[in-house]
Formats: sequence, structure tokens, C-alpha cells
Amino acid sequence: MKYLLYLLSSLFMLAGCGPDDSRSSLHMELSADKTQLEFPAEGGEQTFMVTSSEQFYLVPGEKWLTVKKGTKVGGYQTPVTVEVERLTVAEDRKSRISVVSGEDKIYVDVTQVFDDGEDDGSIDLPAQTMGMGWNLGNHFDAYNNGVSGETAWGNPKATQTTFNKVRSAGFSTVRIPVTWMGHIGEAPDYKIEEAWLDRIAEVVSYAENAGLFVILNMHHDGADSKHWLDIKTAAVNPEVHKQIEEQIAAMWSQIADKFQDKGDFLIFEAFNEIHDGGWGWGDNRKDGGRQYRCLNEWNQTFVDAVRGSAGENNRNRMLGIPAYCTNVDIAVEHFVMPQDVVEGRMMMSVHCYDPYEYTLPANKSEWGHTASPSKKVAGNNEADLEKVFVKLYDNFVSKGIPVYFGEFGCVNRATAREQAFQQYYFRYFAKLAKTYGVPSVLWDNGAEGHGNERHAFIDHGTGQFCSKEAEAAIEALIDSYNNDLTLEQVYNNAPK
Repeated sequence: MKYLLYLLSSLFMLAGCGPDDSRSSLHMELSADKTQLEFPAEGGEQTFMVTSSEQFYLVPGEKWLTVKKGTKVGGYQTPVTVEVERLTVAEDRKSRISVVSGEDKIYVDVTQVFDDGEDDGSIDLPAQTMGMGWNLGNHFDAYNNGVSGETAWGNPKATQTTFNKVRSAGFSTVRIPVTWMGHIGEAPDYKIEEAWLDRIAEVVSYAENAGLFVILNMHHDGADSKHWLDIKTAAVNPEVHKQIEEQIAAMWSQIADKFQDKGDFLIFEAFNEIHDGGWGWGDNRKDGGRQYRCLNEWNQTFVDAVRGSAGENNRNRMLGIPAYCTNVDIAVEHFVMPQDVVEGRMMMSVHCYDPYEYTLPANKSEWGHTASPSKKVAGNNEADLEKVFVKLYDNFVSKGIPVYFGEFGCVNRATAREQAFQQYYFRYFAKLAKTYGVPSVLWDNGAEGHGNERHAFIDHGTGQFCSKEAEAAIEALIDSYNNDLTLEQVYNNAPK
């Protein structure tokens, strides 16, 4: 009996423990077994475990990741699944997941890495160092009566000061378009006039002295199939095709030999906007791919000529390979990168003047989600422009094929409101270029004023800004490329 009474007494004592004491003994401090998650570029799914005796909720962070709470296991542990989308930008990105329970809070940092450490043949030069560039346009590419000349279309001669000022404005690259016709000898040597080649070399040295990358090309020699780079005829006439290939080889060999002592700052770009006169909507759409194959073969001839010329620099020089009409959509369908004797030393060249009705003829005066509907191109302007970059990233950049915009632009505007939208366009374009790893070179043809084809930003002779409005446009472009704002923040700061 005494034993029974003792047992009952003990049970009553245990039963007397209050509910607060019970909860105190069962309380589990909020914690997670992982506080950092790293994902590769292709994305994926990972799980971390949260320990808590209380309810908790999740704040997932950026939209590119999805966070899901699972079912509790073991009473106090809850699995949390994190799913990350495939990376569509050419740089790392980070986010933070907040786990909150009452006044307690912990964080799980999520990083997605652009370069996952695998050797995919890509290189650092285009995305990391070429940055924003400037075109010495309508300059050496200008011509009259079949003869090119530096001042043929009204621009003054370039000087060392020009390039010093371009560099101080914040540009890292200059593209020097050159038309060679009128300075070419007869077959089979096709000897380039020494005085013309010497002047080109002098100006390349100006850019070198200023610390700029240089893109040097063949420009209007192929304009609209009206001159010797006649793809319309070459695509249907094997003899013409062969003759043009011989001339390409002879001329690029001479150019490469001339610059054999120049280092990595100098990039050769095979051609400009090669097409049959239809700007991508001509016979190329119905000839069974003949013109595309023709250009692919010309590009291969260019590469072989440069690699076979004098000097070790030319064997490793970066080469720009243009798509047909430098059109992004055509590039996606038909571009073929030439074969090369070295790896990772070629880039694809395309151009971007999207949307055309806004950037070139200025038929529309505003751009973006805050623009007046009647004054802008229909559609979602920002999203439509980003789609261009996404195509390039998905089809080329992400596969280790560097891409650059040899030309992009937006003509100057008349009113303060129109100029605000031009600056916004430049800010958005620059941020897209940085985000997707596509170096871009602004078109500047020296044409002052505003409206149709008026792209004067920097005086070609003095390097001074052509106007206060031009200076503001360039400052917007360079600042957006260099600052730490996100694309969303640029979007939210559109003109009102």
C-alpha cells in the first residue's frame, strides 16, 4: 500500500507541471542546415532543412528563384526546396531567402554562377573589356564616285585628340569602318594604295595611344551589292564568287601584313552589312540559302587570309565575323562560324537599331512604357528590345560564341522631352548590353541636328561633344553601363 501511495503521489507531482514549463522544454531555436546555396548557370533544384518548433514563413527574394515549403519530418524539421531558373545573363547573380518565425529571422543566400568552371571555349575579352564603343562613322567609309575619302561626306580629319577625348568620355572601343574601293589595284595582286593604308594605320595608332580597342573592317565595298563585294551575283555565278574570294584573300593579307606588329587591342572585322540590296528581305529569302552559304565562305576566306599572313599577332588576333546583313534573326537561323587554327579568337558581329521607326528615321519620338502611346512604336518596347539580347545569349553567348553589336544607335532629338526618352533608351540598351555580355559600339556619323540619320555625338576632328544634348546622351549611356543599378531600377526611372 505504501508503495502504491508513493506512486500516485509522484504522478500527481508530474501532472502539476504547468503548460508553460512543457513548452519551454520543447522549444527549438529557428535554424537552417544551410545558409548558402550555389547554382550553376543552367539552374536546378536544391533543398535545405529548417528546424523550428513554431510556424515560419519564407520571403523568396528575386523572381528568378522559386521557394517551396515541404511537409514536416521528425516533428521539428521542414524541408524547403529552392528552384532556380536557367541563367540568362552573362554575369553572376545573387538573392537572399528570408526565413521568419515571430521575431526570429535567418537568411539563406543564393548565388548563381555564370562561369561554372567548365572550359567552353569562351573568352573574357568581349564581355569584360571591350565595353561600350564608338564608331568613327561616315569617315573612312565615305566615298564619292567609287572612290573613298576621309572627308568625302563632310567630316573633318581625325586627330590624336579625337581619340583621347573618346577615351575620356568613357568609351573602351572604337570601330573604324573603312571603304577600300578607289584605292585597289588590278588583279591578281589587288594592291592597296600605300598612302591610303598608311593613313588608316596612322589613325589606328591614335586609338592605340589613347588606350582603346580598335575594330577595323571592310565597309561600303559590299554596300547593297553595288560594288566589288557583290553577293547577289556571286551567289549565282561561281566565277564571280571565285574572283571575289581571291580579292578578299589578297586584300586582307595585305591589311594583316600592314598591322602585323599590332597587339591584341586591334580586331579585324571581315565586312559590314553584306546583303543583296533587300536589307535581309531580298533574294536571300528565296534562293535556297545560296547567299548565306556565299557569305559563310567569304568569312572563311577572310579568316584563312589573316591567319596565313605575317606575324604571330595575326595568328592569334581576335576576328569579327559578320552575319548576313548583320541581322540578328538571320544569324540565329543561318550563321556559321568559320573554322580556325586557334580556339576562342572569333566573335560574331551583328547590328541593332531596334525599333527602327524610333532609332533611325525618328518617325516615333518616344520610347518605353511611360511614352505616349501615339508617339511610340506599338508593343512592349523594353521587353521587345530585351528579346534581341536574349536571342543572342541563348543561341551564341551561352554556347561560348562571343557576340558584339558593331553598330547600334538612336538619332538626336529636338525637344527636352524627346531627349529624355533618347537618354532612357541609351540607359536601357547599355544595361542590357552589360547584363547579357554583348559589347556594343555606338554609331556616330557626324551628322548634326536632329531627326532622320542625325547621329552626331562627338566631333571627329576635335573630340569635343557636338552639343550639350549629345553630351547628356553619352553620359547616360556610359553611366548606365558602368553603374550598379539593375535593369528593373533603370526601368522604374523612365521619363514621366
